[in-house]
Amino acid sequence: MQKRNALGRGLGALIDDSNSLREQNPVSNEILISEIEANPFQPRVHFDEEALNELAISIKELGIIQPITLRKLDQKRYQIIAGERRFRASKLAGLTTIPAFVREAGDEAMLELALVENIQREDLDAIEVALSYQRLMEECKLTQENLSDRVGKKRSTISNYLRLLRLPAVIQKAIREQEITMGHARALINISDSETQVMVYRQVVKYDFSVRKTEEIVRKLSGGEAESPTPASSKTDLIVQEFGDLKKHLGKYFSANIGLKINEKYKGKIEIPFKDSKDLERIIGIFDRLDS
Repeated sequence: MQKRNALGRGLGALIDDSNSLREQNPVSNEILISEIEANPFQPRVHFDEEALNELAISIKELGIIQPITLRKLDQKRYQIIAGERRFRASKLAGLTTIPAFVREAGDEAMLELALVENIQREDLDAIEVALSYQRLMEECKLTQENLSDRVGKKRSTISNYLRLLRLPAVIQKAIREQEITMGHARALINISDSETQVMVYRQVVKYDFSVRKTEEIVRKLSGGEAESPTPASSKTDLIVQEFGDLKKHLGKYFSANIGLKINEKYKGKIEIPFKDSKDLERIIGIFDRLDS
């Protein structure tokens, strides 16, 4: 039995299979950089400037080792299918032409090629990968199972990436900027309330919690280690006994025994008790200082 390619069918197989693509054995051509435009289907949003400058220096010294791939729009206009990073670095290096394979591709094939080529690179962040999966499914009309075969990834892996897109924008941004790992994000997904997700995320960043610590906090929030509610309380009301360093920190900050309540839908509240009117004024003063 033939061993399955760990990276899936690959860009070459996709090119060969597509009815919109021709030229089975393309020849590299020198194309004017001024006639090339960026790929509108490019899933990558951020290009690291320092890395681009390093690549530009390498290109000045060694030239382009691997040609980029283009599609021809008209006589003097080309669009990038794969290799936008090399294209950008070549412009920085001051080149006027760049070696390229020129192919014919329709918009759908163009999108699929660009997305799959990027997905199989190791330097995409998790959100870029998730968005690429989503676009492939929506715009190329693929199921998760079809996509799994197309990119050579397990269906569960694809599902885990797609779930990241349900997180609040601030957490997605943190993943992109490597403030938290995908492991942290996968733990936060298990909290269904977005406000609580953001609260826990901020504590993860502030106190540099590990993935394991984050998972522990999420378990406690979901009532995994909560005390059984009394008959007088709501059946869904779960009192969290501990909330790790967050609860401890808040207690020290307000000099009070902070209470944290959360229900089965992961909605709840933080309580700050006070002894008398003077104690209340003290707590209000703390908020005033935070607001100033």
